[in-house]
Amino acid sequence: MKIVQGDELKWERGLEYRGGIFHFRRLMEGERGTIDNFQLSLGKMSGEFYSPRHRHNFEQIRFQIKDTLNYARDGKMTEGVVGYFPEGMTYGPQSQAPESEPWGAVLQFGGASGSGYLSRDEVKEGMDELSKIGTFSGGIFRRNPGEPGKKNLDGYQAIWEHKNGKPMMYPKPRYNHPILMDPKNFDWVPSEVKGVSEKLLGAFSERRVEIAVLKIEAGATYICDAPSVFLTNSGAGTVANQPLRAFTTVWVARGDCITFRADQTVEMLRMGLPDLSGLEGAKRTEYAQAAE
Repeated sequence: MKIVQGDELKWERGLEYRGGIFHFRRLMEGERGTIDNFQLSLGKMSGEFYSPRHRHNFEQIRFQIKDTLNYARDGKMTEGVVGYFPEGMTYGPQSQAPESEPWGAVLQFGGASGSGYLSRDEVKEGMDELSKIGTFSGGIFRRNPGEPGKKNLDGYQAIWEHKNGKPMMYPKPRYNHPILMDPKNFDWVPSEVKGVSEKLLGAFSERRVEIAVLKIEAGATYICDAPSVFLTNSGAGTVANQPLRAFTTVWVARGDCITFRADQTVEMLRMGLPDLSGLEGAKRTEYAQAAE
């Protein structure tokens, strides 16, 4: 179990290998180097931020807090929309109006293929090392003349291959495009616990990634004992005797049990991470194609 007050964290600069300006707050992290590592961050973009059409060997859950992100043929994420971005699936490009400053929360984690997730610190290390032999521009890593390796490569893929010392292996996509969900169009379903209701947005892949919005009425109590990451949207209360308010982030690990209590009606995004037990060392055979 881990609890972080997101409104107390400092903004950090990140994603320098993309265009424009990006800052983030590191809300919650798993264990570096493990197959079920994850990271939840709060990000804001400004200027000509741009991410080319690409794919990942990990998965993402995105929650749009402010303004709009445009994913071209895959649709737009407006305020309040939640998106599931599966591993192996190509999406984007991503952009936004230059005068806007979109905010969003992004949970990144290893998916059902067992490919794992490269931590943000490892990505920064890889970028610094690769910058000695090439440049990052517009989301693409371009090697200097005479340097061995593919000349042009997606920025993240170049970093991943550099850190792992082998070609990136992409899983075959289980879904053809991102799944964008608007919680406003879902109905609240009461649970067996009085004062607690839920909007289940979906459950995905054979390893069961779950996404839901949870509501705890003032005076009610909710107990969780399933591996989940919670991000509080609104309201006030306590969680394990610590304050519960907007941007409070809670990680319930496997085997943990934690109690939430609402003094004012609380709404939270609940993200149930996949069970990846038994996947360590699984054979994966599809190789990434370089970005030209």
